[in-house]
Amino acid sequence: MATSHPIAVPDRSRAVLALTIGAALTTITLTGVAMWLSYEALHDLATGHHLTGARAWAWPATLDSFVIVGELLVLRASLLRRLDWLAMLLVAAGSAGSIVLNVVSVGAEVDTTTQVVAAIPPLAALLAFTALMRQIYRALTTTRPTPPRPRDAAPAPADAPLTAVTAPVLPPRPTEPPALPPAYSDPRCAVIRPLYDGGHRPGTGTMRAALTAAGYLGPDGRPLSDSWIRGTLRAEVELLEPVLATYPPEQQLRAVP
Repeated sequence: MATSHPIAVPDRSRAVLALTIGAALTTITLTGVAMWLSYEALHDLATGHHLTGARAWAWPATLDSFVIVGELLVLRASLLRRLDWLAMLLVAAGSAGSIVLNVVSVGAEVDTTTQVVAAIPPLAALLAFTALMRQIYRALTTTRPTPPRPRDAAPAPADAPLTAVTAPVLPPRPTEPPALPPAYSDPRCAVIRPLYDGGHRPGTGTMRAALTAAGYLGPDGRPLSDSWIRGTLRAEVELLEPVLATYPPEQQLRAVP
């Protein structure tokens, strides 16, 4: 008799952690290089506008420090699972000022390519930082519902008669390992998948109700948006099991008398 072996499911947690660390280190390096390039451009701009010596070096630092403070506050808010709109405004305003002043530093008589070259470093740093903060915030705010605790078995009464202990009947050993559920990147997909068991494609209202009952809400405490439920969660379920997309819609089955 052939021995069955369990199917190995790849552990994605290490890969996700490695990619996150790599993205963070790359973003830090990119931000440092962009600030160095921006600092040099702003120093030249300050020198050309009557700031000399230490003042010419201190003036660009005020704008770059403005951006750094905002980025640190955004990171702090993400770790606390919050959105700090004032910190985001600081980053946006500081980055916009850096982009504009970098373009101004090359002068108005240069060609468009030179102006684009001057604007790329602070713009690239802003976009990379925004993408990294979005991933960190989503990872921290996506929580899994706590499974219900099993109820404690009621103790037997003291005067209950003793009964013979019989060995439990074990089910027959399967010849093949049971099929494993698909590995979803978002745990909320596991709530939507059972809704297909009725033979139809669940509607947005049904999926929203199931997610809310499972404890999955948006960052503001409200139910998830319809576009996110359909375009992200249901789309991933049907991507892993394409046959589910061919099921008749839930509304069509309701319309049949």
